[in-house]
Amino acid sequence: MAKRSKRYQKAAELVDRTKAYGIEEAVGTIKKFPGIKFDPTVTLSFALGVDPRKSDQMVRGSVALPHGTGKDVKVVVFATGDAAKAAEAAGADKVGLADLIKEVQGGFTDFDAAIATPDAMAEVRKIARVLGPRGLMPNPKTGTVTDDTAKAVQAVKAGRIDYKVDKSGNVSAAIGKASFDETKIIENAKALVESVVKAKPASAKGNYIKSATIAASMSPGVKLDSSVYGANA
Repeated sequence: MAKRSKRYQKAAELVDRTKAYGIEEAVGTIKKFPGIKFDPTVTLSFALGVDPRKSDQMVRGSVALPHGTGKDVKVVVFATGDAAKAAEAAGADKVGLADLIKEVQGGFTDFDAAIATPDAMAEVRKIARVLGPRGLMPNPKTGTVTDDTAKAVQAVKAGRIDYKVDKSGNVSAAIGKASFDETKIIENAKALVESVVKAKPASAKGNYIKSATIAASMSPGVKLDSSVYGANA
């Protein structure tokens, strides 16, 4: 077992491992953790009772966090013509198609989200093996395949996040920074919980959300009470 820092140990002393916390109390506990040299990212993670190997139990979605993530999100857009111009005007960090695809094939992945127009997807699929594993592949279900590139760029920049269950049945997403006001973290967390609950596959049986934990970077996690996401979710 890795040796924990004194700061981590002090933070761990504030967490009661025998209980599950309401979301307000959990966030309040995280805000009491000893300071660190950078602004930690607050993450909400779920262990889901689904089998990601089955296509009808794949959980993915997107949600607009009311207060954003606190991160400067880098967005690239695969488009040409008017859609490309609109994306640039909306603040996209890089726009293109054949040239942008070539950059990605050459190793460029320094971005947080990718958007594409429907007619560009035939070309974008050539780099699916690069974008897919990183969770960057544009998808109509998350609003990242669209002709309205300006609206999509603005949404992502404003704090819309995408999430997808991993091969172990877990979903994890950043919901802000530890420096945020408690109310902002709580409201962001509730927005993500609501979205994940709504994303429950019809074929999922039994307990959908087995557990949920909120944590800040390099700090212990705080287990959430099932009432936060519904006992039968």
